[in-house]
Amino acid sequence: MTDNNREEASVEIPVDGVLDLHTFSPSDLPSLLEEYLELCLHKDILEVRIIHGKGTGVLRERVHALLRRMPSVASYSLAPPEAGGWGATLVQLRKE
Repeated sequence: MTDNNREEASVEIPVDGVLDLHTFSPSDLPSLLEEYLELCLHKDILEVRIIHGKGTGVLRERVHALLRRMPSVASYSLAPPEAGGWGATLVQLRKE
């Protein structure tokens, strides 16, 4: 694959407070979460919904482990049923 093909294959993620992890590789998760949450803060988006899916819960636990270590995260919890239930996590960010 040439560099041009790699650039075409990259996807721009809208920074709107909803991050769907279904299309990303688990190895991208740490940097993806950190960068996305930082961009949300810069846009004054303080509530973020991360969609990790229900599955076996492995991805959810990995997301929660990463969130626990991020100073910009004030709190997080599973989403209410109308926002994805245990297939999504709501994150409250703290203003710096």
